[in-house]
Amino acid sequence: MMKRILIIDDEDDIREATQVCLEVTGEWEVLTASSGNEGLMKAEIERPDAILLDVMMPGMDGITTFQELQTNPATQHIPVILLTAKAQTAEQRELTQLNVVAVITKPYDPFSLSAQLNQAIT
Repeated sequence: MMKRILIIDDEDDIREATQVCLEVTGEWEVLTASSGNEGLMKAEIERPDAILLDVMMPGMDGITTFQELQTNPATQHIPVILLTAKAQTAEQRELTQLNVVAVITKPYDPFSLSAQLNQAIT
């Protein structure tokens, strides 16, 4: 059975490349959003099995988006995986303390991304 994932990332190239990586495996139906606000709306309407959320976005950043998801009873149960360019150990530690299921660092390995997501949400 295909799982549904919502990718929330402001960068078109990253969103599209990530979508292709996940669809090629045949395990994911991919929904996308280009901003935190759009992501919040799609998450509430579509109820995906997981959310892959970029940390650094203009307007509403990933942390704020995550906090909003957590306050909404309709979306608070959805596992969130953060996608970040912040590779420093201290920054990674801060992000993992947010109660997300995983943190994946950019650039990620496109061949193992699907497996990483499956491992994070099971």
